[in-house]
Amino acid sequence: MVASKMFLVASPPCPVTSLVSSQQQKTSNPTCRIRKTKPHFPLIRLKVLSMAKESSDGLAEKAAIAGGLVSTPVIAWSLYTLKTTGCGLPPGPGGSIGALEGLSYLAVVGIVGWSLYTKSQTGSGLPSGPYGLLGAVEGFTYLTLLAIFVVFGLQFFQQGSLPGPLPSDQCFG
Repeated sequence: MVASKMFLVASPPCPVTSLVSSQQQKTSNPTCRIRKTKPHFPLIRLKVLSMAKESSDGLAEKAAIAGGLVSTPVIAWSLYTLKTTGCGLPPGPGGSIGALEGLSYLAVVGIVGWSLYTKSQTGSGLPSGPYGLLGAVEGFTYLTLLAIFVVFGLQFFQQGSLPGPLPSDQCFG
């Protein structure tokens, strides 16, 4: 799974002002400031860096890339067909096109779920993958999910319902 590394980086504390002249203090550590009205406390700045570790096997990444590259255009075709005809894709020979449509929707939900889980665990999204393809697929699946919400919402408000997952009298019956 994805591991996370955290680094805490702190600047060195300021020297005591009574022992070091103000000119010497300014040159030794530029983050230290002398406060004349309040007692001097060292300013410490912490930076927290979190990075997702690249996984070593890459099988899940390659499957997500293949699934995302296939599912995105299939869903675009499905959404266009839904918006223009009010029905999803036709079942096709032996139900193969309808099955591809259903698996494509599941692939998008799976990639977005994996991305959100990784984001919650590491603070960053999925690793970029080979040639940056996994990062591109992640972005396209979020855009596809947005398009799904828009088209399904329009369909629901204009028609009053969404077509079912199986062919019916209204669609391909």
